Amino acid sequence: MPDMPPAAGSRPVAIELNAVLVALIGEEPQVLTLQEGALLPSGPFEGDHPTLQTGLRAWVERQTHHPLGYVEQLYTFADRSRAEAATGRRIVSISYLGLTRERAAAGQHEPGWQSFYRYFPWEDWRAGPPKLVAHAILPPLGRWINEARDAAVRRERRQRVEVNFDQVSWNEELVLQRYELLYEAGLVPEAGRSKRPVADPVPPSVIGEPMRYDHRRILATGIARLRAKIKYRPVVFELMPPAFTLGQLQRAVEALAGRRLHKQNFRRLVEQQGLVEETDAMSAGTGGRPAKLYRFRREILLERAVAGTKLPLARSA
Repeated sequence: MPDMPPAAGSRPVAIELNAVLVALIGEEPQVLTLQEGALLPSGPFEGDHPTLQTGLRAWVERQTHHPLGYVEQLYTFADRSRAEAATGRRIVSISYLGLTRERAAAGQHEPGWQSFYRYFPWEDWRAGPPKLVAHAILPPLGRWINEARDAAVRRERRQRVEVNFDQVSWNEELVLQRYELLYEAGLVPEAGRSKRPVADPVPPSVIGEPMRYDHRRILATGIARLRAKIKYRPVVFELMPPAFTLGQLQRAVEALAGRRLHKQNFRRLVEQQGLVEETDAMSAGTGGRPAKLYRFRREILLERAVAGTKLPLARSA
């Protein structure tokens, strides 16, 4: 049942499921949201399902009408602060990452699909280092470092900023750590108004769109997991159409990772791994020469069940 019986002296606990449901729309990574982008899809766990994952699949597909492909559990959020104001029940959220192919016709997408980068604009490095990192994020973080009275705290804060916002060796997987750092520094709206607010706070247009409760934290967890996953499992193909060009595949990986890749190195790696095969058809896109269409070799999942399929991100040339 969704509600767990409370132990003596403890508050009752309710279990809910959260879904970070990702699709590529117009070669952009988007997540399905509710209430004009303020919430991730969520709902109570239905105890008549044999497993949490089957319950999630049934619930998401019923609520969103989008069949899920790849699904994996992300994290269980059970902080003491997650409680209903009216009942005092502690809410335990079990979050999942789900991938789907967005099937709506062009111009008819559901309004619930929102870009990753609406919520985390500093994570999109496809056009190079975002100016907002140097101009709008690092200065208030510098003030946050300096406001610490203890030297050890200042040193620890400085190290965290340097690691998470290193513009020379940017680590695209640190999505959650960067968001939590900005939260701790009081620079995102979800953190609330601190007792000693940082001067010149970062405007919402720069720091990303807030979400209700801790849903932006859950979304950051999902993006970080997906960015790590595409390096060693071919989950990107769960987001691709049945036939695609190698250029489309590269742009899809770039969109998820938020960075550009070296074209020749990427294609060489795809060929070496045996991930795709030609379809004997050509793209019908307008402009430029038609390109070969490929499809994902699903048998690779069996061939590489033990060794894994490697699709690491190469540095741009």
